[in-house]
Amino acid sequence: MRALQDFLHAIQFRLLGKWLFLGGAVGIVAGLGAVLFHWLLGVISHWALGQVAGVVMPVPAGEGGGPEVFQFSVAHRWLLLVIPTIGGLISGFLIYTFAPEAEGHGTDAVIEAFHRRGGLIRPIVPIIKVIASAITIGTGGSAGREGPIAQIGAGFGSVLARVLRLPVRDRRILTIAGVGGGIGAIFRAPLGGALFSVEVLYSRPDFESDAVVPSIISAIFAYSIFGLVYSFTPIFSTHPYRFSVVELPFFGLLGLVLVPFGFVYVRVFYGVRDLFRAWQAPNHIKPMVGGLLLGLILMAFPYVMGTSYGWLQLALLGKLTLGLLIGIALLKILATALTIGSGGSGGVFAPSLVIGAMLGGAFGVVMQHLFPALIHDSTPFALVGMGSFFAAVAKVPLSTLVMVAEMTGNYDLLVPMTLSMSLAYLFSGRWSIYESQVPSRVDSPAHQGEFLTDILEDILVKDAAELPVFVPHFPQEMPIQEALRRAAETRFHCFPVVDKKGNLRGFLYADDLRSILFSGEMGTLSPILIVGDIAQERVPTLKPTDNLQKALSEFIKTGYEELPVVDEQGKCIGVLSRRDLMSAYDRELLRRRRLVEEEEARPVPTRPGAKRRIL
Repeated sequence: MRALQDFLHAIQFRLLGKWLFLGGAVGIVAGLGAVLFHWLLGVISHWALGQVAGVVMPVPAGEGGGPEVFQFSVAHRWLLLVIPTIGGLISGFLIYTFAPEAEGHGTDAVIEAFHRRGGLIRPIVPIIKVIASAITIGTGGSAGREGPIAQIGAGFGSVLARVLRLPVRDRRILTIAGVGGGIGAIFRAPLGGALFSVEVLYSRPDFESDAVVPSIISAIFAYSIFGLVYSFTPIFSTHPYRFSVVELPFFGLLGLVLVPFGFVYVRVFYGVRDLFRAWQAPNHIKPMVGGLLLGLILMAFPYVMGTSYGWLQLALLGKLTLGLLIGIALLKILATALTIGSGGSGGVFAPSLVIGAMLGGAFGVVMQHLFPALIHDSTPFALVGMGSFFAAVAKVPLSTLVMVAEMTGNYDLLVPMTLSMSLAYLFSGRWSIYESQVPSRVDSPAHQGEFLTDILEDILVKDAAELPVFVPHFPQEMPIQEALRRAAETRFHCFPVVDKKGNLRGFLYADDLRSILFSGEMGTLSPILIVGDIAQERVPTLKPTDNLQKALSEFIKTGYEELPVVDEQGKCIGVLSRRDLMSAYDRELLRRRRLVEEEEARPVPTRPGAKRRIL
């Protein structure tokens, strides 16, 4: 019995039971919500587009699709102008009358709730989100399913935490677990959905580690319920893929090619959103106008209506022409921006997958035409592009890698997909389709209280950073092309800029160099552009004797990844990175915990008058 008690204590049985119950409860509701939404979307889509407009779209293999089918009556094309407009009108009325938080893509709203609202989500929000999204997508709107499903699970997690009077930290965790359950169910990707929920919160490589286990539990329950009602079959079917080593450079090149398209996608999406927000008109009618503009596109090019999953399936099987691949990719960007940016309701995950698959498929067709001896099959590029594009625009490389494999049931391309995703993610910069993301935990208001002031105040910069260390100095008159070459040869991201006398004049950040590189101005400005033109003159500096509390404040204020460290004479002697700060904090926190554990493990003194020292 004693051994059993020690075992249960070792595995923290109470904590495990708590999250098994709470995560399971959230997963059950998320799974039922996914079933309800999938059914409701099917009913509305079948009636509005199938019965009224006479449109029959191809369906992915995992959702009952067979031989590709597409029916579109040219005589009734005017209905594709009317139906999205009516759908936008109804959706706008529901959203802005009952739950304005339900507008746009719901995942971003959940991220916002986690970071800045203590995980609080009004119970009515997921209800309105489900109905409005089903109407938006079911009437032809270009949007995805993950937004409403994420808000269903997250909303119930938030409500459950309030009913049980759980701490704010637990409420945040349950909110994220709800996202993992919903995503894992609707996309039949339980592990990918769980990882997505803890990775999507941050734009840098960081995770909400405390929520991993609850999210996995929630995703398992939700996936099981959804699979029992519909199917456990992956959504998309693919051919068995085989790749050779000589094809790897082409997959790497694909990752780089997708970066500018991702940038355009994000800029168009939020550009349209900002235009609609600036328009002085009632919010209730804006989704209707967005539906009207979308209808104009659908009348001429109906392939971008709804989720477009059927066309994605055909791209994965190599059954689309090059023109159709490019057309769907480009017009899907505009259609999604008009649907969601106008205030409509839906997710951005599905459109991102479609855009990436089409661009990847088009790239594969072109490369196969140019290098027929090296590339024998263009379809693997569609699957790799599908994941790489979303990894770049959403900053979720790891979870996307797993989700794409689960959604297709294909693990043959993990190596080229990892290469392509990594390059797309690394070169994608700071822009993201989820604007509520923060760079890392240190930037999240949800974690500000965890970085205990007394700990950070006790750690000095010289104890956290490698000092002194040589940081390459860039002369003011150095050409930008030379600066790019030298920056690529070092591990630093912040470089001192000096004049001819060696006096410090500012600092140059690698991100500024990248922005010039991808702005399209390199070709025209590179002969005349020098380091002094883009150097930052007023960069906050740290001294070795400053504490990390000051450093944390400067990181939050500036948003920089590195800050220069200078000596008393103002000479740069190194840099302090966010990673250095986090590592120093973790080391000190671990040291203090060990001291406490050692103190608690000491036997209680039995000498008369003896007192046990408390740390």
